[in-house]
Order: sequence, then structure tokens, then C-alpha cells
Amino acid sequence: MTTKEVLDDLGQFSDFDSALFEKYALRRKLDKNEVLLHEGEICKSFFFILSGAFFQFQTVDTDEVIIDLHLQNEWMFNQESLTEQVPSNTTIKAFTKSEIIELSLHSFHHLSSQAPAFLQFGSILNQTKHRTSLFDNSLSPADKYHYINLIKPELTKVFPLKMISSYLKVAPETLSRVRARR
Repeated sequence: MTTKEVLDDLGQFSDFDSALFEKYALRRKLDKNEVLLHEGEICKSFFFILSGAFFQFQTVDTDEVIIDLHLQNEWMFNQESLTEQVPSNTTIKAFTKSEIIELSLHSFHHLSSQAPAFLQFGSILNQTKHRTSLFDNSLSPADKYHYINLIKPELTKVFPLKMISSYLKVAPETLSRVRARR
């Protein structure tokens, strides 16, 4: 995916804007299990997944409780940490070998001062609406599974049942029964 295609998903950007973005954004390759953001660190960047998959989790005792699952062609970050510049309550880790584009908050502010088109990045800050819909509504386990298949059908092909059940806050056995009925 080209930089222009990444930006075009957010709104309208000129060739000048794309060139400016390329100058300030960083492409990175990560190995499986490589950590992008540690719990307790302040999130200082937006990340766009060019290839691969990531998961965001909190460590509770010795368990990893999945907070979010991220796929190719999606922006990711820890929202509270990034917007409020407070320590992250999650870790972001590569689930597979991956490639990302990283745009630091500092670079984003610079880009926004150079070209107003970059204010369109505000739209990616609303990505928590799916999680809100998933967990603020009283959805049954079957409804939750159906919902993620509507909004992110690839999740169930990329991540194992245990991770998906943790993300949906249902027991793996319950999710197995839900999947068997489909």
C-alpha cells in the first residue's frame, strides 16, 4: 500500500501533503512478539499496519487480557495514552511478522501546522466506537461474535479462539459453542 492510499482512506490529501507525510513518517518492520508499546510507557505515535496483525492487552496476574485486536490496513495506538499523554494501561505486541508506518505525535503536530489537511487525522481518534458498541450494549456471546464478523471478518481467520474469546469477554468454551452453531 502506498502512502497516498493510506492517506486517501482518511480524506483528501494533495501530492504535497503525501510528500510531506512521507518525509515525517517512518516505516518499520517488526518480528512476531515484538512489543511496540509497553504497559506503563506513554504512547507517542500513531501506527498504520501495512501488513501483519497486532494485539493490545493488559497483564492481570500472569494472564494477558486482550483489549483489542488489530489487522492490516488499520490505524492503532493506545487512545488514552496518546491523547492525554499518560502512561499506557496496555501493551501493543505484534502477533505476526509485520510492517507498519509510524507517525509520531510530534511529527503529526508539525504536519498539521504545515498543511490543514492533516487535521483529518482526527477521524482515526474515533475508532473506539466499535468497542463501545460491542461492550456498552447487552449483547449475547453469539451477538458479539456476529458483530465482530461484520466489522472485522478477518479477525476470526487470523487470531486463535482463546484470544478472540478474551477480546469478547466470553469463555472459550462459550465461543466454541457459538462457532459450532454457525
